[in-house]
Amino acid sequence: MYRVLPVLCALVLASLPAWALNAGLGAPPPTVDRQTPQATVQGFLEAGHAGDYRRAAHYLDLDFLPRAEQAERGAQLARRLKFVLDRRLPVDLSTLSKAPEGDPAEPRFDQIGTVPLEGAVVPIRIQRVVGDDGTLVWVFSESTVKQVDKLFDAHGPLLAETLPRVFFEHPVLGLELWQWLGLLLVLGVGWVLAVLLERLSLVFAARLAKWTRMGWDDSVVQAGKGPLRVPYYAVLVAAGTSFLQLPRPVQRGIYRLCYSLVVVAVAWFILRVLRVTATYVHEKVSSTTKDAGRLRSLSTQLAVLRHVLEATTYVVAAALLLMQFEEVRNVGVSMLASAGIAGLVLGLAAQKSISTLLAGIQLSITQPIRMGDQVVVENEFGTVEEITLTYVVVRVWDERRLVVPITHFLDKPFQNWSRAKEMLLGPVLLQVDYSTDIDALRAELQRILENEGRELWDGKVQGVVVLEVMEKTLSVRALVSAVDPGKLFDLRCLVRERLLVFLRGRPEWLPTVRSETRPMLPGEQAVPASAPPPRA
Repeated sequence: MYRVLPVLCALVLASLPAWALNAGLGAPPPTVDRQTPQATVQGFLEAGHAGDYRRAAHYLDLDFLPRAEQAERGAQLARRLKFVLDRRLPVDLSTLSKAPEGDPAEPRFDQIGTVPLEGAVVPIRIQRVVGDDGTLVWVFSESTVKQVDKLFDAHGPLLAETLPRVFFEHPVLGLELWQWLGLLLVLGVGWVLAVLLERLSLVFAARLAKWTRMGWDDSVVQAGKGPLRVPYYAVLVAAGTSFLQLPRPVQRGIYRLCYSLVVVAVAWFILRVLRVTATYVHEKVSSTTKDAGRLRSLSTQLAVLRHVLEATTYVVAAALLLMQFEEVRNVGVSMLASAGIAGLVLGLAAQKSISTLLAGIQLSITQPIRMGDQVVVENEFGTVEEITLTYVVVRVWDERRLVVPITHFLDKPFQNWSRAKEMLLGPVLLQVDYSTDIDALRAELQRILENEGRELWDGKVQGVVVLEVMEKTLSVRALVSAVDPGKLFDLRCLVRERLLVFLRGRPEWLPTVRSETRPMLPGEQAVPASAPPPRA
């Protein structure tokens, strides 16, 4: 009896390879790691997404199949299981055990989740079995593998089994050929349908807009051309790719891209509506009022308000784009956790920027300057050409552009020549002789204004007065008025030139230096020119 026992043991050991796990697949590659539940699931998904279904088959329990069929059927089952997991069961590797013994509460298997099938659910489990060399390894359980075909029929691609095998071989970047072709088809057809839907929507919206009398809604409809196409395209791409059984990371990336396109399209449309609304309001007020001051005030308010809303749109759109990434949200939470010191540092660092932004909003409310105002800033005369949230652009008279920080108009004095009313007074100063006929100068000034200066003079103020009696001359001021600083400057130059021509024709009215002689009185004695002056 004792002599027979060693022989039986030797025969059992010699026959172990025939009992090895998945003997029909051969020895597993060195890259196959089945020591823990997490390593098994992770390795299976990596091999499946790489298109190496023969390597992925080593993670399945195929002993219920004949060894001759295990190689071909194992690769097919691995491919089908990969599609089912990508489609119906999001795998969270962090929930799987990293220990070789598995979950202490249930050491026999580790369950990933369940997949619905014909009104019931099929558990997807990892089971610990004896491997090729007698060690214990983790593989997808036999009961799970037996249900793969039914799960694939219920949740797999519709045309997956009707296409030639070439469409399923040699995946590129984790996608098979039929998936790449389907993706290109979805992108192309989706764009064509999006353009068609956009045109139909615009035509329908334009007909609705014609029922109203105002033209703002017509402009808004035209503003939708372009931005409206993008959401249609994003929805069509997201819906079309859902039938391609793409790997979950790829599908998640496409969904994020479509979400980003929708956010960008909405922001794009809002920016267009802001521009259209500002233009419509300005044109509407321009057609109903002739008050240039009110128009400049409205232009300033619209410009600043539009800048504020545009900046808000950019910030909100950027926040919505970044919030879809978990990493960015974690960074935001970390920053909020340290908001005590970080808020103080940011507040000190951004103090200038925040004060400038608030100054821009304050300027739009108080309006010390408006678009088109004539101002003198830093000893430069010019016209306010642009007002932003941080600076003001002044067009100087010689076509230079003076960029002034917006806080300058709140902290420092400046001249605004067109602030109060549409009339400016300008003096023209002359130095004339005492014998000048002032009434003649008044008549000449009136003649100049009514003839040569009629396009510059507003017809309101004109006059000549003796401003000061000086030692040798009279200081005469000619006062004129005009509707704006530009015309006033030209009018003053014209009046000055014509009055000088008028005085040149009467040289006796020009400043003259006089000397007077008189006879010597009795008793006076002439002093020689060379004699020294008498001492006091």
